Amino acid sequence: MTSVAKDGMIVIEAPKVKRGFSLSPRIILSYTLLLILTVLYLGPILMLVNTSVLSQRQFNRNATSLPEEIVLENYTDAWEEANFPQYMANSAFYAFTATAIYVVTAVFLAFPIARGYIRGGNFVLTLFVIALFLPPALIPQFQLILNIGLYNTRPGYILLLLTNPIGIIILVGYLKSLPIELDEAAAMDGCGYIRFLLTIIFPLARPAIATVVVLHAIGIWNELILATIYLTNQDFYPITRGMIVFQGVYGFNWPVLAAAVVMMSIPMVILFLFLQRYIISGLTQGSVKA
Repeated sequence: MTSVAKDGMIVIEAPKVKRGFSLSPRIILSYTLLLILTVLYLGPILMLVNTSVLSQRQFNRNATSLPEEIVLENYTDAWEEANFPQYMANSAFYAFTATAIYVVTAVFLAFPIARGYIRGGNFVLTLFVIALFLPPALIPQFQLILNIGLYNTRPGYILLLLTNPIGIIILVGYLKSLPIELDEAAAMDGCGYIRFLLTIIFPLARPAIATVVVLHAIGIWNELILATIYLTNQDFYPITRGMIVFQGVYGFNWPVLAAAVVMMSIPMVILFLFLQRYIISGLTQGSVKA
């Protein structure tokens, strides 16, 4: 930016901006690398969608070929047979119930740790970090669920889905970025602790909560090991466990199985698209303490 004197007046000239897009070798290399990563990431998904609209005959002839005709009957067959709607409803119930209970309890736990209102808060947070690297305690869990009479029940399965250390860590990091003056102002106004969390902290922590909701719900939706061990009644099966039943019904009819997998993934894709604007801020904002 420069200033030029004309007729006793000072005229400020804005700097000249070079227009156009310069394709430097660094930019070309960056975009090439991004394109390769995109193909590697989307390739299996596109192949799955392509398989879901193939006929069984064409799949047996060439599984990777483009469809000669789009066979949408694969989706109707997958939906109408083998209790697919019931399995989807079970998964939605487990994901919604367990995620809602977990998020509420996680915020009530993470807030005093983040504020230092409990003794040994940093030690408790360290335990959650350590828990990320520990293997699941399947045998003690199985004995506990069996002894309290919750084996092969919906409440027992939901109880197993209420643990997620990474959610506590994300919430603690985010809540540390909220100014502590909010607590002092609420206390001076006579706002109770529970009311303060529900009316002030929950709305302010929406990015972190949305991130935890997506991570926790996707984990529940894709869970297979716990469903295989703790659920033996087909009426209680989530969709992941139901896929094993699907394979038994359809054998090696891979186009129908691929259609079932595509439909199974749609709810989580919708959830991610709905909450994606909160996820990045929820993961990053807590790293900088206000």
